[in-house]
Amino acid sequence: MYAVIRVGSSQERVTEGQVVRVDLRPEPTGSVIEFVPVLVVDGEAVKAGDALQGATVTATLVGEEKGPKIRGLTYKAKAIQRRRWGHRQKYSTVEITKISAR
Repeated sequence: MYAVIRVGSSQERVTEGQVVRVDLRPEPTGSVIEFVPVLVVDGEAVKAGDALQGATVTATLVGEEKGPKIRGLTYKAKAIQRRRWGHRQKYSTVEITKISAR
């Protein structure tokens, strides 16, 4: 059994026991989070749309981690205009504990 959940502005395919990296969540470590599934596949049965009324995916927040460092440079030719920038995204790590398709 697996499910596709909506996390922020993206979607993730998850199974029970899987550890997934999602956008940073404000909850403390160890808290229980419920996600809304977009699709649930249980063997041959595929549920989506109105058939998922009341279905949930439960997860436990394991911790936080940082993504890779992204560095960039912008400049304009023939002018003394340069700018360096960098970014490092923060993520929350969650472990999927239960998928209920009701």
